[in-house]
Amino acid sequence: MTELPVPISGLRLFELKIYRDERGFFVERFREDKWPDLGHLVQENHSRSAPRVLRGLHFQTDPAQGKLVSVIRGRIFDVAVDLRKGSKSFGQWYGTELSDQNCRVLWIPYGFAHGFCVLGNEDADVIYKVDGLYNPKTEGGVLWNDPDLRVEWPIENPILSPKDLVLPTLKGINPL
Repeated sequence: MTELPVPISGLRLFELKIYRDERGFFVERFREDKWPDLGHLVQENHSRSAPRVLRGLHFQTDPAQGKLVSVIRGRIFDVAVDLRKGSKSFGQWYGTELSDQNCRVLWIPYGFAHGFCVLGNEDADVIYKVDGLYNPKTEGGVLWNDPDLRVEWPIENPILSPKDLVLPTLKGINPL
């Protein structure tokens, strides 16, 4: 496993070691002893999304929730937006491609909104382990195309949920 540099403090990007041969591949996606500083991961979520689907930008406040995001099928453009109160990078975003081919994993700690869009013409299966149990009463979000964020999504005409279409802008939320 190799840790790759990212421009926003707190985010961590890992490239996992892949063992490939004529039968396929093997990759160790998570080992608690290799990432003890990520905290105790308590829930694993799996989503499947069609091409051009965009999910996000979401966060949860109580309990706080950090996410370890990876892709087991397909390709996504994964985005984290810094919402940490007093952060030097507040309102800045970071995006990277995660895929079943590059086996990269992104750690997004509490204090960030998270979203992704599916790249290419195939469905994408996204797995994310979280360090706080899901609580729908304390979830929030930021509008995917907020003009103040200027996220450079690499798709046109995304497919969004009705909920994601009406999320507030960055100016309409309290910093985390």
